[in-house]
Amino acid sequence: MERLVRDRLLVALAALFMAARGSGAAGEHGPVVLLAPGARDSMNAAFDRSNEHWNELADLNTMERMLGTIRPTQREYLGCLQGEVRGDVVRIDGWIPAGDMKQLQLAVTGSCDSVPRLIGTWHTHPFRADLQNLPVKERGLSAQDLATFGGSRLKVTLVMWDRDSLDAALRTSGGEVVHPARLLVR
Repeated sequence: MERLVRDRLLVALAALFMAARGSGAAGEHGPVVLLAPGARDSMNAAFDRSNEHWNELADLNTMERMLGTIRPTQREYLGCLQGEVRGDVVRIDGWIPAGDMKQLQLAVTGSCDSVPRLIGTWHTHPFRADLQNLPVKERGLSAQDLATFGGSRLKVTLVMWDRDSLDAALRTSGGEVVHPARLLVR
């Protein structure tokens, strides 16, 4: 009798495991953002170019560093995300630079209006130097980023504050904004 119970329990556990693998344990059911490795790598390259001189502010005072008007050493960057949406799964397979991009040290604008397969945007939050000339990183989507996303029809928005450091918000099929959203690179 014990063996029969044990065998049935093992069969039930195996069935649960297989069902979980097929229904989302692998991370492909929402809400989730799936970012293709090639898209992530090219985002990293754009981040590097936009921030390569972040630490060249040692000769400036605190106010000059904060304003970024004397000698901006980096510029925020805006890209238009391309991909597809299936239910609450947002797949990003590429991106292109925003049109008419205006890059400042702590802000960026641009247009993604004519981008085919547009599903969202991504932008950088640059390093700023503290009083010891060490990086201060803006870790995550700001309240303004989330408000802008909330007022749009886009499905996803990402921010990058360092190589491979991403924060995401997505809009579910029901219209709900999820932040932070689960983000997987695959």
